[in-house]
Amino acid sequence: MLSSRSLLVATLLSSIPLTAAAQVQSAAYRTMLKGLLSHTVPELSVQEAVKRQENSIFLDAREWREYEVSHIPGAIFVGYDHFDWSHLATVQDKNKPVVVYCSVGYRSEKISEKLLQAGYTNVSNLYGGIFEWVNQGFPVVDNSGATRKVHAYNRTWGVWLKKGDKVYK
Repeated sequence: MLSSRSLLVATLLSSIPLTAAAQVQSAAYRTMLKGLLSHTVPELSVQEAVKRQENSIFLDAREWREYEVSHIPGAIFVGYDHFDWSHLATVQDKNKPVVVYCSVGYRSEKISEKLLQAGYTNVSNLYGGIFEWVNQGFPVVDNSGATRKVHAYNRTWGVWLKKGDKVYK
């Protein structure tokens, strides 16, 4: 039987929201991301992003060839090396929730920083990126509809993609 103090501690701990990092399923992936990312922008877990999908704008911060292979349904391509502000012309409300993603979260973190500096107020980085999105069983699409293909960037980074069909073209 729990003491009243143990019960109080358990209640308080259960009320603390889990961080996005705690939502990445693989401990090794979580460790890699912890060291890779600067954690300078709010991070959103895949589960949180799915809940917000209808009311948020999703931006894909990968390169065009990666986006063409597959992307999160409804995502707008903005790029990374050649980030293009013109793709944000449809985003008139800078207070609208924006979720930025890439393969694992590094490039999207950098694009998120730019958006925040430009006055967007509700920007989040999808923690674990499209790899974690697919790893957790959520759909991706290409121009023809649903697909299992995911651009895995390269073989080094592709180790973090556990589900889907890896593409390296």
